[in-house]
This record gives sequence, structure tokens and C-alpha cells, in this order.
Amino acid sequence: MKQISILGCGWLGLPLAKSFIEVGFSVNGSTTSLEKMDVLKEAGIAPFQINVKEDSIEGEMASFLENSSVLIIDIPPKLRGNSNENFVAKIQTVISFIEQSTIKKVLFVSSTSVYADDNSEVTENTKPQPETESGKQLLEAEFQLLNNTNFQTTVLRFGGLIGDDRHPIRFLSGKKNIENPNAPVNLIHQSDCIGIIQSIIENENWNEVFNAVTPYHPSRKEYYTQKAIELNLTLPEFDESNPSIGKLISSDKIHRQLNYTFKTPEL
Repeated sequence: MKQISILGCGWLGLPLAKSFIEVGFSVNGSTTSLEKMDVLKEAGIAPFQINVKEDSIEGEMASFLENSSVLIIDIPPKLRGNSNENFVAKIQTVISFIEQSTIKKVLFVSSTSVYADDNSEVTENTKPQPETESGKQLLEAEFQLLNNTNFQTTVLRFGGLIGDDRHPIRFLSGKKNIENPNAPVNLIHQSDCIGIIQSIIENENWNEVFNAVTPYHPSRKEYYTQKAIELNLTLPEFDESNPSIGKLISSDKIHRQLNYTFKTPEL
């Protein structure tokens, strides 16, 4: 039985762990919450309470990594509001533990926020030019992992994450003066996040960078208006007085290299 470790069993990490267990993997999963330890255990996941800090890790990190050959890192930067954490330092701390472990392959969950909004079509060959602090730190974390010769890393840059219990229209409903109405949406469903991660690991696609966005790009106005109608929510109102700024993320490499077919093609 293969064993993997998933650092961050949250909205994506927990169902991902369950999916790996269903196909015969043994999974070590981490959470920062003591209350969630039982949830992981009940799902068949070996639970570890781990809190990654900038200069240390609270919890049994060595045991969490022990006997696993693959580590999935799914801990997003906490840089909204008043938070100004050094996410790169946290990843460097994780790296120091990986180097002393049995881990040979790392899958790092990143974001398409590493690319600029310049109204272009973006592929993996596009030079990243992050405009946000989160995007800047994610790009540097990618660099630290990809350039470490102690293990192989694949970076997965997800677009906006949606699922049955998570959709941005619930936040946008009833809002006014929403910017960039004509910019294309770049979203991906939780089921495809899981499917792509499993495909990368099963097909041993390492030392790679993948953009992961459903190839469905209506305008923000078109998409969110339709979703509000479908869910019987108050329509959002968009500001069309200024030119829209955005980008169109291409996932052609996912289809070409992984031969992956999206499970939720129209979101």
C-alpha cells in the first residue's frame, strides 16, 4: 500500500485524502485544529495536529512525513486583512523537514494569482508577474521547492476554487459596482482539483508546472448573472464605466500531458 502525506486537510485536502483512501492509498493528514482530529480519524486518515510557523513547526512533523514518498502541500498564504505572515519562511521550514524525511516527491498547491491581469491568454510559458503580496510569496515558495535537488516538485496553479458548498456568487449576490464585468472567469471545481492531483501522482508527472482551470471562460457578468438566476439570488450589478482587466488561463497542458478530461466542464 502506498502512503502519502497531505499537509493541510481543509476544504480541498480532506476530500482529497478520502479520495486517495478509496483507491488504496494510506494517508497521513494534518490539521491545525484539535477538534478536527476526530474528523480525520473517522475518515480513515492518520491524523496529525501540525501548525507550521515561520521558524518552527508545532506537532510531530517527522512522524507525519515518515514512510511517505509523496507530500502534498495545501496550506495557502494568510495574507488578507491585517495578516502579514512570511509564507515563504513557512515553506522553507517545511523544506527543512522534507530534506530529513523519506519524501521524494512534492506536489505544491499554488494559484494563478502569480500571473498579471494584462488581458492576455496565459500558459505555463507565460512569465509570472504577481501583483498581490499573496501571489508574490506563492511564486517565491514555488521557486524554493522547484529548485531543491533533494526531491522532485510539481506545482499546480489553481484558478478560483468552487464546489457544491462554495461559490463566489454567494458573496457577489446583491453587490453593486463590481469591477471587470467583461473579464473571463477562471474557475475550477473541487472534483477536478482532486482528479488532476490524482492524475499527476498516478502518472508520475514531476518537475512540472501546471495551470489548472476549467476550459470554460464566459465573462464575469454573464457567468455570475446566470448563476444568480439559477440559485434564485439577488443579481449582482457591474460597473461598466471602465475597461475590464483580467486574463484567460489556458489549461491545454493538463489535457495534453495528463490526457485529463474535466469532470465539471461548465461549472
